[in-house]
Amino acid sequence: MGGRGSGKTRAGAEWVNALARGLAPADFAPCGPIALVGETLGDVREVMVDGPSGILAVCGADRPVWESTRRRLVWRSGMVAQAFSSEDPESLRGPQFAAAWCDELGKWKHGEQCWDMLQFGLRLGSWPRQLVTTTPRPVPALLRILEDKATFRVQIRTADNAGNLAPGFLEAMQARYGRSALGRQEIDGELILDRADALWRRAMFARSSGAKPDDLARIVVAVDPPASARKTADACGIVAAGIDTAGFVHVLADRTVQAVSPTVWAARAIGLYRSVDADALVAEANQGGDMVASVIASVDAGVPVKLVRAKRGKWLRAEPVAALYEQGRVVHAVPLPELEDEMCAFGPDGLADGRSPDRVDALVWAVSELALQPRQQPRVRPLA
Repeated sequence: MGGRGSGKTRAGAEWVNALARGLAPADFAPCGPIALVGETLGDVREVMVDGPSGILAVCGADRPVWESTRRRLVWRSGMVAQAFSSEDPESLRGPQFAAAWCDELGKWKHGEQCWDMLQFGLRLGSWPRQLVTTTPRPVPALLRILEDKATFRVQIRTADNAGNLAPGFLEAMQARYGRSALGRQEIDGELILDRADALWRRAMFARSSGAKPDDLARIVVAVDPPASARKTADACGIVAAGIDTAGFVHVLADRTVQAVSPTVWAARAIGLYRSVDADALVAEANQGGDMVASVIASVDAGVPVKLVRAKRGKWLRAEPVAALYEQGRVVHAVPLPELEDEMCAFGPDGLADGRSPDRVDALVWAVSELALQPRQQPRVRPLA
């Protein structure tokens, strides 16, 4: 686990090359086949294989050949490294390996499913093994790996590789993020677990089977607009959620955007409204009042907007929503890592790094509208 630019990719590339060529200290004989697993196939190719610290860059004259149609590297010895994406865990069902390099597992799309499928395929050779290189995030798959007694953990910091980074980069990052939670994670490579005084814990995030709009009685998109129209303003929180007939809220999407003009965030909110077939768009009016409704109407006058005003602070508004999570009445239909990170970092004094909790605010408005307001009449859908 390491910070940005700490040398994680170089470590993984050197490890794979040593395995494939039988170099010390990896083995006395070439080891393969090897799985290369990244967030996407593009990441495998552009970072793990072709990147400036990737496999091809560290192999010297004995470079393997990339066979693009088969998504694999082949060494002169015949050893093979095959590319896989976390977006498609099922692609790991069938192949078998002697080793695997898993890069940036902390942001894999289907982390647990992909990791599980990979384990069943690691069944060749005298010592099946795998290397995970990632900026640490407390996602379930990584927490499981760290709890495994067979895991050997190494933490590296960005500063450990300062000699290979642009002049001034490390100083700028330290000045900007210092010992904030984000800086400790992204620079020092620390695993930041749930904040002790946060309203939410990761264990509270239940997953639904993937609710679809047609399964829900009512759907809303909530917008927490930035306090300023300037492009350097805070993020605009945009979250969609729906409630089923049993009273369970399903969080469907997080489309939060950072530092954009009002027309841009309005268009994004309306796009989400259309894509989930929502019944209303709920927007906080404290920052800008009727301006919010006017901006949305200027993009699409057909979208019904309900303006809500905050009468209490963010923490007090969030408490009843957190209680619904505690009771298991709110589930996430898809992985929402950025939203979940912000929820677990939100304490009585806000976020530790001083940012505005815009994603949390939008979530709170959406869930409150669905589950804490007088029950609305369910939507009437035309017969197919």
